[in-house]
Amino acid sequence: MSTAETQYLQDVAEQDYKHGWETDIEADTAEPGLDEETVRMISAKKDEPEWLLEWRLKAYRYFDRLIQQEDFYPDWAHLDYEEPDFQNMSYYSAPKEKAQYDSMEEVPQELLDTFERLGIPL
Repeated sequence: MSTAETQYLQDVAEQDYKHGWETDIEADTAEPGLDEETVRMISAKKDEPEWLLEWRLKAYRYFDRLIQQEDFYPDWAHLDYEEPDFQNMSYYSAPKEKAQYDSMEEVPQELLDTFERLGIPL
């Protein structure tokens, strides 16, 4: 690859995605990290039945055993990449409140703009 091509790719990679955007809303986000307490907290927030919590805990314990194995990450593709730090991720985030409006005039403009960007008529 030529220097010009490399520079072009670098320039493209550093640009903001022109179609990308986000709507900043208040969220209830869990602290980073994954352990049994996190699984229980998520299940409680979702008001899940006990059997589902037990199923999730069983899955978490299995996952925890897997990632501790030396050969957990495949190397058959011979790729160099940083292994994910599962304790540096947040596993739950949801809007803080579900606002209810009596009329369209009460809806914040930012929310209306989001629906418009998504192509959802109101």
